[in-house]
Amino acid sequence: MTGLRADARRNRQRVLTAARAVFAEQGIDAPMVTVARRAGVGVATLYRRFPTRDDLVRAAFADQMETCARVLTEAVADPDPWRGFQRLVETVCELQGEERGFPAAFAAAFPDTAHAQVRAREGFERDVLTLVRRAQAAGALRPDFHPSDLGVVWLANGGLVAALPGDRQASRRLVAYLLEAFRARPSRGALPAPSRLPLARLPFPHRRDGTA
Repeated sequence: MTGLRADARRNRQRVLTAARAVFAEQGIDAPMVTVARRAGVGVATLYRRFPTRDDLVRAAFADQMETCARVLTEAVADPDPWRGFQRLVETVCELQGEERGFPAAFAAAFPDTAHAQVRAREGFERDVLTLVRRAQAAGALRPDFHPSDLGVVWLANGGLVAALPGDRQASRRLVAYLLEAFRARPSRGALPAPSRLPLARLPFPHRRDGTA
């Protein structure tokens, strides 16, 4: 029995490792059979452990999701609401850069199909709203900031880290710019170092003669 349990644990870990790699390459809509092949297990074994794609996605990125939930709880409890707000934004963006499949998983978190996930999503939204209102009441966050703006930040950063997976400075600088824009008063603090992205890689329009 002990040997079987150890085998099951190893199979589960192989599946989760393979899922993160496949999701990073192909997105979270990648075929389940591709994950099974990458993990070296049968499709039946995969579905026995993870009956739905949502189950697999949540398990593959469980550590990151738990970190987000913990940081949000700590942010709401922080006596300095701006510090809590800033830490939440930066933590999610850092996690997006560390695991290439996580941005899509985070955007798809808390699907509507399961009651437990609905409650989790509602709790997340409630805590975010509390954090935003506290930061605004303290005069730290601009009064016209809307909680949905956080989704825009994370979607934008997710697109950036997908396009430039090896350039963490680009993400950090973008986040710093956005946080500065959200402040009720300028901080005049120094920005992170700029990205080394060459301008030649940017999608500038070109004239028909081939020149910029």
